[in-house]
Amino acid sequence: MKFFSTRKKAPHVNLGESLLTGLAPDGGLYVPETIPARDFREYFPSSFPALAADVLSPFFEKDPLASSLDDICASAFNFPVPLHSLGDDREVLELFHGPTAAFKDFGARFLARSMEKELVRSGRTLTILVATSGDTGGAVAAAFHGCRGINVKVLFPKGRVSARQKRQLTCWGDNISAYEVEGSFDDCQKMVKDAFMDKDVSRRERLSSANSINLGRLLPQMTYYVHSALEFKKKHGANPLVIVPSGNVGNSCAGYWAKTSGAPIARIALAVNANSTIVDFLSSGRYEPRPSVATLANAMDVGAPSNMERLQELFPSFKEFSANVTAWSVSDEHIRETIGKTWENDRYVMCPHTATAEYVRLTHFPREKSIIVSTAHPAKFETIVEPLVGHSVAVPDSLAVLLEKKETYQSIPADHHLLFA
Repeated sequence: MKFFSTRKKAPHVNLGESLLTGLAPDGGLYVPETIPARDFREYFPSSFPALAADVLSPFFEKDPLASSLDDICASAFNFPVPLHSLGDDREVLELFHGPTAAFKDFGARFLARSMEKELVRSGRTLTILVATSGDTGGAVAAAFHGCRGINVKVLFPKGRVSARQKRQLTCWGDNISAYEVEGSFDDCQKMVKDAFMDKDVSRRERLSSANSINLGRLLPQMTYYVHSALEFKKKHGANPLVIVPSGNVGNSCAGYWAKTSGAPIARIALAVNANSTIVDFLSSGRYEPRPSVATLANAMDVGAPSNMERLQELFPSFKEFSANVTAWSVSDEHIRETIGKTWENDRYVMCPHTATAEYVRLTHFPREKSIIVSTAHPAKFETIVEPLVGHSVAVPDSLAVLLEKKETYQSIPADHHLLFA
């Protein structure tokens, strides 16, 4: 299979090249030439890694990495992917059981193993730039730490990540460098894009990205949508509504790709925080990116979501887009209210991002059979969550190890040249 740029001014490339390049030369995002349709009605994989390898195999067809796909999935997805029931056909897809307790572990670990195999095969080296609003950078740093032929530069906005998130971003050293940027996540993201488009930098450095602009982040995220929809249908006898906490819209796009491929999903809805760019687009028909605002669900603080280009490639006209994409904005007040109410009613603790999805479910879909996507462990946001539930939240062992490590990072203005000084 080949992959093309959403801006259609760059050559089509194979999978390995799209992963190593990250951003297409014309500034667009790579998407598959086609999303192969599958029949999942009689589908009973032996394990989640086996399901993942099977779902992803059409995208690896005729690529040198195809022979490594089973090994990549077995190594990357070595943790549970459970559905947790809240009763009344309400399920929570828990994606926080990986090493950094966030859903970004799926894409980051898959991408790291794929890139390392491709680089070892080709004898090349690479510098990865990654902007993070919270969880991405920690997952990427953990996944790529110690990888052969790869250096990683993680950019995060000063004062806009939690203390535990910051620790995960800055505790690595070796081939991982962390930069605290004086600005917002959008400033960090712009620095990454500016570096890619800077001809002087590109002459000196071979750059790639591990943000969700990289195709290798989104493809593996398709797999847990297929998995959870199949599990839900087996349990409840129906295709679920899936509600996705959304910031840069990569996770949402992966869900739509999974649905397009044939996953038994009834509908997908997006939950965003006060950064309501997509909600406003659906209301007005005019897409107007804007500066991000800080919220309790900080990993979703994105005012100019990059992956809108992919969603608009999938649904090219506004009529088609608005027929398939629905979204609601959730305030900090409602995030707090939902965390407290879910603990009180269901004895279940959730992070602020997951709470945006649960608020949308309770408010707009109270009687539908549904899954909300839980993107991070609540222990990563203890200063927000613990006062609302009235007790401490146990820290997962994998996260506790990282919190004991020493921080190492540089503070810089929002200028991409300083990353290569």
